Amino acid sequence: MTTARLRQLRQEILERTRELVQLREAPQPFIPGQSIVPYAGRVYDADEVEAGVSSMLDFWLTLGPEGEAFETELASYLGVSRSMLVNSGSSANLVALTTLTSYKLSERRIRPGDEVITVAAGFPTTVAPIIQCGAVPVFIDNDPVTGNLRVENLEDAYVRGRTKAVMMAHTLGNPFDLGEVVRFCRERDLWLIEDNCDSLGSRYGDRHTGTFGDLSTQSFYPPHHLTLGEGGAVNVVKEPLFKLVAESIRDWGRDCWCPSGRDNTCKRRFEWQLGELPQGYDHKYIYSHLGYNLKPLDPQAAIGRQQLKKLPRFIQSRIDHWTYLRKGLAGLEDVLDFTLPTHATAWTESGFHWSVGKPEVAPSWFGFMMLVKSGAPLSRTGLAQALDNAKIGNRMLFGGNLVRQPAFVQLQKDRAGSAFRVIGELAGADRIMKDALFIGTYPGLRPEHLDHMIATVRRAFLRD
Repeated sequence: MTTARLRQLRQEILERTRELVQLREAPQPFIPGQSIVPYAGRVYDADEVEAGVSSMLDFWLTLGPEGEAFETELASYLGVSRSMLVNSGSSANLVALTTLTSYKLSERRIRPGDEVITVAAGFPTTVAPIIQCGAVPVFIDNDPVTGNLRVENLEDAYVRGRTKAVMMAHTLGNPFDLGEVVRFCRERDLWLIEDNCDSLGSRYGDRHTGTFGDLSTQSFYPPHHLTLGEGGAVNVVKEPLFKLVAESIRDWGRDCWCPSGRDNTCKRRFEWQLGELPQGYDHKYIYSHLGYNLKPLDPQAAIGRQQLKKLPRFIQSRIDHWTYLRKGLAGLEDVLDFTLPTHATAWTESGFHWSVGKPEVAPSWFGFMMLVKSGAPLSRTGLAQALDNAKIGNRMLFGGNLVRQPAFVQLQKDRAGSAFRVIGELAGADRIMKDALFIGTYPGLRPEHLDHMIATVRRAFLRD
């Protein structure tokens, strides 16, 4: 078969692919109470499907040229030195924390028994890597108004010589107080990992979240700001050594840094002598860490490159949807507490009021969180049931207070109370666990979806 015919067939396949997607994804009429309103979901068009099919036609599959391009484009968007693709946001957190255990960091490495400060209410895979690497999480409380840490708890959690790092998420896209957390870490020579999985595109002052710590992480699972189906990334903010270590941990623990399909980029493949191996042992099979295989596929990266082009529009939609919901639910402040961005003191229909002397933040909202007040005519569970009955997707704030989860309760029993430390009573995290839920802000929502969400919440409190 001639090259010209191959090109023709490929073009025909891609054209028919676009046609199929355009026919299949035509908007469907919305019927309140019958049509499902997800809290999140994929938002894509023929561009992503064509890119994925085109990559599949080459049948490279393993992470390769599309992956390299996506990593470069993501790092450029964020303003970090390097982004490295992995197969999920949870894997990104595991790779990031494990990177800080490398012997190549000398005395600053995290060793078994060292402590890492985190917050109590959130998603479990922000915390699980701390335990999986043999370290001890130290839980501090959340502020229910922002969903983020109470910065005044940091000093109480710190133990000189034992505390090595801080690792926590920007809750539902709301940046935590990076000014205070960065200052705290720098003054004590601590590492900082930002779990940026729910916050791609959020800004603290004039910088993106995910650029303040030593490492940060992303998730590309379908509910997130952009999707590869599955996938995630580790962002290396500045330190070049982290790139080598994180790639080693992602790629089986190998010492070699050659990309797939390439050999001898160091020009010394058969000249190394490391560990107790013989001189000249093949560098492709020398392992400097206990690693994993956590790479995604190249067609996923091809899809992600198209998603990344749409990210500014996606972010603006999330901001607009959050604002629309907040305006629509104004007047329910006696029964509901609403989230405020970090450093905001109040919300009005004309915008937020900000603390004097603090940077303004611009959340790329992952969801719209509400907390049912004590004395309201129904509980959080009642509100969730009302939303469910109206076919409106809603979620708790992930695992709630994680120290109450069965896995953590059992771990603490198994380790005779030494699995983790808790600072204070965690009243804020408990309130989030008992009273909070969130509904969607994702770009796939239309005005009729948002109006149905507003009407359902108001009706639940007899205020429609």
